[in-house]
Amino acid sequence: MNKLLVFIISFSILLASCAPKSGNTVSGTSVTPAPPVAGVSKAPQIPLPTGNIRKSAPTPGSAPKVQIGKAETFRLDNGLTVILVENHKLPKVSYRIFVDYDPVLEKDAAGYLDITGELISKGTKTRTKAQIDAQVDFIGASLFSDANGVSGNCLKKHSEKLLTLMSDVLLNPTFPQEEMAKAKKRAESALASQKDDANAIAGNVASILRYGKDHPYGEIMTDATLSKINLEQVKNHYNTYFKPNIAYLVITGDITRVEAERQAKQYFGKWEKGTVPAHTYGIPRAPEKTTVDFVHRAGAVQSVINITYPVELQPGTPDVIRSRVANSVLGGYFNSRLNFNLRETNAWTYGAGSSLNPDKLVGMFNASASVRNAVTDSSIIEFLKEMRRLSDEKVPNDELQVVKNVMAGNFSRSLEEPGTVATFALNTARYRLPADYYEKYLEVLQSVTADEIQAMSRKYIRPDKAHILVVGNRDDVADRLKQFSAEGKINFYDAFGNPVKTANTTLPAGLTAEQVIEDYLNAIGGRGKIVTITDMETKSTMQMRGPSFNLTTYQKGGNKILVEMSMNGQVMNKQLFDGQSGTQSAMGQVENLDEASIADMKEQAKICKEADYKTGGYKLNLKIMEEVNGAMAFVIEVIRPDGETITEYYDTKTSLKLREVSMDQGPDGNPAIQTVDMSDYKEVNGVKIPHVLTISGVFPVPFKVTVSEIKVNGGIKDDVFKL
Repeated sequence: MNKLLVFIISFSILLASCAPKSGNTVSGTSVTPAPPVAGVSKAPQIPLPTGNIRKSAPTPGSAPKVQIGKAETFRLDNGLTVILVENHKLPKVSYRIFVDYDPVLEKDAAGYLDITGELISKGTKTRTKAQIDAQVDFIGASLFSDANGVSGNCLKKHSEKLLTLMSDVLLNPTFPQEEMAKAKKRAESALASQKDDANAIAGNVASILRYGKDHPYGEIMTDATLSKINLEQVKNHYNTYFKPNIAYLVITGDITRVEAERQAKQYFGKWEKGTVPAHTYGIPRAPEKTTVDFVHRAGAVQSVINITYPVELQPGTPDVIRSRVANSVLGGYFNSRLNFNLRETNAWTYGAGSSLNPDKLVGMFNASASVRNAVTDSSIIEFLKEMRRLSDEKVPNDELQVVKNVMAGNFSRSLEEPGTVATFALNTARYRLPADYYEKYLEVLQSVTADEIQAMSRKYIRPDKAHILVVGNRDDVADRLKQFSAEGKINFYDAFGNPVKTANTTLPAGLTAEQVIEDYLNAIGGRGKIVTITDMETKSTMQMRGPSFNLTTYQKGGNKILVEMSMNGQVMNKQLFDGQSGTQSAMGQVENLDEASIADMKEQAKICKEADYKTGGYKLNLKIMEEVNGAMAFVIEVIRPDGETITEYYDTKTSLKLREVSMDQGPDGNPAIQTVDMSDYKEVNGVKIPHVLTISGVFPVPFKVTVSEIKVNGGIKDDVFKL
């Protein structure tokens, strides 16, 4: 299935991308998210300097006077705070409504806040989504919505039209049921992708480890929580929290104070204020001792490392700037110590870094890198060494000055964007910062000393009280990581942070991989039934985003196969193997299969390859028991005669195969893990065959192959396989 599917699906994606898109995507959060608010758990973005910064440092000078554009603030009668930043260089204007409610605990329906934000712009009492999109497109504007409000930008001459749409979207959303269904479908596809995305997995599990599932920052959407999201929750959230008295209207661009006041009153003055619930939460604590936490990805050749924990660091406190300098030294820019060590010195990764972020509830520290399996433990050793060194040794003055210069340059360049000044003003209001906080930023930055860096490191960079999270191949990596755990053990989790208590379950005494395979063959009908099948024709449908495709597969004699993909009755591409050689063709172009593809086609030609495991030159290793989609499974490593390795999962109760995991080459040429989940077994001529295959990992979007018809022993002619 591996290279065969890659070819077919790559072609399918090409066709889908060339097809005309329905509707337009001007509005809605699915296109481009609203600009983030600085200071809300976002890592500092520091430009990458060139050259070797350790040779010599620039001579420090006095901190320059910061000329920050003026931001004016006023309040409407309904409590809406308006922040205006004038910039008349271009005839453009942008607007943002930011509703500043306390983080909300979503509980068993985690994800409904994001769904709410997406649906706000999908229809109003007087406009459908299509009408909103068309009107936004007509004036060349942009309109977005998210969980904290709406935003948009346009040419100044169209500002009244844009505000008409923005106010309608904000004040009169109808949350159409059909758009709800679409949003949930998109979320379902995103969740399926996350299950095979190591970085997404690491992000989810790290959040849960840092904050716990009972904290808003530790909640993540799962299939279970998505299924419980309904319109009542969405509407209730909007009606409860979207009030002007806790909101800000940020206006930036070619507009005067008089114009801004008129527009704010005209379009948002009728927004009714109300009482909004306040929420408080306990402060998550870092672990008392360092833990090692692991998420298994079968077949992974790389490990994603995250060393993380919560910190008590609020925006605007004196420690914020000093701690950012400390983090920049450690891992906040290209020539940081972590990147210099793991990338430049050891060549173990393409990039290593860290972040230390303040937040009004609870901040966080995170250091991360993706490394080869063989150097996972060595990389963690270097991470911890650099973290300790920053606390144990003072930073040399020349290195410190370089870091401060880089941060100063980044800050100064950010002021060229008018939106930066508006964000500063919003942060000042939200976090009650001193009025001159940003004006004095460079002065405070340049005053940071090596002693203060060491103090910040000892306070916030704690390798002795951290979660060391690794997403990777358990068989290749896990045992070598016990040395980092204070208790000498590893905690296993699934892709969504649920403990996997059965990861080390003892296998039944005497059980072998060969016996598991025999149990599977018996479960699907037995060898006696399987050998009676001499040819098979399978018709199925492959569903991806956009159009669906029909697949027809012909197999004969255990060594011949033809797979045709068609759309609207027309064959678009096919792969053929006659037992000796093969070809693949698309759009009239025919190519011979390479050696690796031929080996793969030999495997796919077998009507039941598992029946050949005993005598066909395969090597089997029974590894462990593991949970797969709620069922316990025996995990078997299968090494094919050509050396390719596949990990297979067999249900401990039914003996049916649940999953196959293999390393494949993605459409971009890079290695990728392909996961095939098998379900809906149905009997055909006395043999049970899975009728639904869910395939993920190699492509950005998971897809499903559903079998509609299987013909057994229909007398397929040899001419079908003629090259």
